[in-house]
Amino acid sequence: MPYHLHFGEADPLRIRFAISPLWETHSAVRVLARPAKQGYHLPWMRRIADAARELDLGPLQLLMPLRGHSPDFLYPPPLGPAASFEDEIAAVRETDPALVLDDFERALAETPGASATPEGRRLLADPAGAVVHLAELLREAWEALIAPDWPRLRALLEADVAYHSRRLAEGGLERLLDELHPAFAWDAGTSTLTVAYPGRHIRPLEGQGLVLMPSVFTWPDVVSGFDPPWQPTVVYPARGIGGLWSESGDRAPEALARLLGPVRAGVLCALAEPMGTTALAHLLGRAPSSVSSHLTVLRDAGLLTSRRYGHQVLYERTPLGIALSGAGPG
Repeated sequence: MPYHLHFGEADPLRIRFAISPLWETHSAVRVLARPAKQGYHLPWMRRIADAARELDLGPLQLLMPLRGHSPDFLYPPPLGPAASFEDEIAAVRETDPALVLDDFERALAETPGASATPEGRRLLADPAGAVVHLAELLREAWEALIAPDWPRLRALLEADVAYHSRRLAEGGLERLLDELHPAFAWDAGTSTLTVAYPGRHIRPLEGQGLVLMPSVFTWPDVVSGFDPPWQPTVVYPARGIGGLWSESGDRAPEALARLLGPVRAGVLCALAEPMGTTALAHLLGRAPSSVSSHLTVLRDAGLLTSRRYGHQVLYERTPLGIALSGAGPG
């Protein structure tokens, strides 16, 4: 059966977006064990293969069944719109061990025989020790798999949030939910969001609103089903992941490089999604000061626009910039 999230009168006014480095870490660990989810991420997989082999991911992956319950306390909805990994992992460590045993039992029950494995028995016998150990494994996974690419990942996620925030402002909640993912269906008559996801989950939002969280590594799935006391949340694949791992040299057509110069053409073509200077510099492997200079020239030439989003300025292509780069309108 699908999941049903029931909105009350105040809940549409309490929709917010959030980004979670902890969630991306959890999802990346899941991708390593799921060949069907690797798709767009094969360049990343090849690059982190050696680092991944040094990690002990077994205890985490044992709690990631193919379908069904995973422990919410290990990767809860983020504390704020842009919580740091340090904030999130601190919250995991502070989880009351008395609350996690049920989570462990439910997750292990989804995989036949998991409770009887040596690791499964350890989790159930010492929940307090397991919380500390799992938090440390998540930290190691973050440092090895996600942190080196976090500026690039964060830029894509922030671009998704900026885009869908505009869509919410332009078309309202119903239009936004219809566009986010084919698994979403909004029933205006009952004020219910239905998520086509295996299992059964019914949750009244009761004034808490809903967190919408884009994710890079969740693709191609959507995820929901967070139980109280966790904030009602839906995780969906971020826009633009098809070009996430391509390098700048793959983007700029030769004719455009002759017109603008190879570096400036690479900057223009790299902006498949709105992006800030630091993230773009990381993506292109260039100094932020150099990238900033090229962005200014492209903006002054009418190929880019800029706007402030939170702590940074995001650049995106104008219709002329889209036409020159050879990209569709997105």
